[in-house]
Amino acid sequence: MKGGTLQINWHDTRPVLTLDFHPVSGLLATGGADFDIKLWLISSGESKKNPTASYQNSLSYHGSAVNVLRFSPSGEQLASGADGGELIIWKSHCTETGQTWKVLKSLSFHRKDVLDLEWSSDGAFLISGSVDNSCIIWDATKGSVHQILDAHLHYVQGVAWDPLNKYVASLSSDRTCRIYAHKRQTKSKGVERMNYVCQHVITKAEQQLVDDSKSTKSHLFLDETLPSFFRRLAWSPDGSFLLVPAGSYKSSPASEVVNTAYIFSRQDFSRPALLLPSGSKPVVAVRFSPIAYSFRGSNPAGFFKLPHRLVFAVATLNSVYVYDTESVPPISILAGLHYAAITDIAWSPNAQFLAVSSQDGYCTLIEFGADELGSPISLTEDKENTVHDDKSSILEKTDKMMVERKEDEVMELVDTTKTDGEKNEGSQEAQIGMSTPVPNKPAKKRITPMAIDPN
Repeated sequence: MKGGTLQINWHDTRPVLTLDFHPVSGLLATGGADFDIKLWLISSGESKKNPTASYQNSLSYHGSAVNVLRFSPSGEQLASGADGGELIIWKSHCTETGQTWKVLKSLSFHRKDVLDLEWSSDGAFLISGSVDNSCIIWDATKGSVHQILDAHLHYVQGVAWDPLNKYVASLSSDRTCRIYAHKRQTKSKGVERMNYVCQHVITKAEQQLVDDSKSTKSHLFLDETLPSFFRRLAWSPDGSFLLVPAGSYKSSPASEVVNTAYIFSRQDFSRPALLLPSGSKPVVAVRFSPIAYSFRGSNPAGFFKLPHRLVFAVATLNSVYVYDTESVPPISILAGLHYAAITDIAWSPNAQFLAVSSQDGYCTLIEFGADELGSPISLTEDKENTVHDDKSSILEKTDKMMVERKEDEVMELVDTTKTDGEKNEGSQEAQIGMSTPVPNKPAKKRITPMAIDPN
């Protein structure tokens, strides 16, 4: 693993608010507070050198900051959401000079800033979340509103579409995560219409008191004081579980609040199956590698009973944790990446690169070596076998597990050529190196993944 923060002019030194990789070509798209979307060619670093980004093109149409962008599963379209309720679908066109992107549709209905969006697995629909407290499911083909989900009482800062097309999920600063289930409705002319109905509202969890005489409930999620615009949640690529950021967990009324991300089994949304503590900073975004891997067999104490290994990244305001479903502790922790809050994370289609964007105006690229994350296997062969009826089937254990993070597990990315002040002013590419493990105060905290007993 190697990489660092690229000292190039990403968006005229303005905050970079979102990014995503094209699912076929691997081009990286970034959106920023300069109102533009930019495309970058990411190249592997030779020998010990870090990966590089080469500017390719700009997509200029938005009249305000671009908060989120996502490529469609086929890569033929790109959806982007911005301040003021702007939501645009772009379409790629092949010309003699190469690939160009043009505005296909402008989706108008949100009254305020669009903060997150995601496509359905077939690319026919997309869901968006907004500061107007609503989610909207759009018919991407018609460019029209398909359904409005307006039950949230505050900003909707994250949305996710189940890859098995049964659920959509939303996360709001009203401290709730809502799970909507797909229900087919037959219209008068015999035509079936897709409709989503709220099936679960995830908001609080019970806490047992020491004397076991009473139990109280506490909020599972942080309130609107979270210092981020985003709470980007994600489904695993096989649909077996939902990973939710912005968690705030208390094991008892007297205990301290722990920042965390939650894992919910798709068979039981009534309570989190697992929590992934994140230290002193809240989790703002999560993202799965699109690749499934074979088992390494190195750690039989994993939590999950899956036919493959999955890898995912959890981003806090200042760090990134990389987990897999076979081991208990993080397989990598990246600290010291940026001088301002992290805003988004994305994996390249072959999982060779992990990209991180930040409000400091820069992006970090992490490159993984061949088979460093594992041996890739086909996910489509296992997808149907992954979803079980048994509510605890994806979890290997339900006892609490405490895993202490050792100091030498933290890898700090440092700028080897600039001081802190120079970094913020620089606009040219700089050589960034992976330092030797550096002990620091956050490294002394416990990272304690815990399986929560459903009984």
